[in-house]
Amino acid sequence: MKQVILESTLTCPHCGYQKTEIMPTDACQWFYECENCKKLLRPMKGDCCVFCSYGTVKCPPIQIGDRNCCDH
Repeated sequence: MKQVILESTLTCPHCGYQKTEIMPTDACQWFYECENCKKLLRPMKGDCCVFCSYGTVKCPPIQIGDRNCCDH
C-alpha cells in the first residue's frame, strides 16, 4: 500500500504566503484563510479541496486514488 503524505505547504494565490499544514485524513478541506492577507481560499474548479489546488501535496484521498472522495 502506498504511504500517504500528510504535510502539504499551501501557497496563497493572492499574496504568495506559504504555510505547511497537516491535512485531514477523514474529510476534504474546502476553505482555508490565509494567515497573512486573510483571504479565504476555496478549491479551484475541478479540484476537491484547497490542498489539491494550492498545496505541494494532494489530499490523502486523492493520493490513494479515491477520485470520488469529495463529490460536492
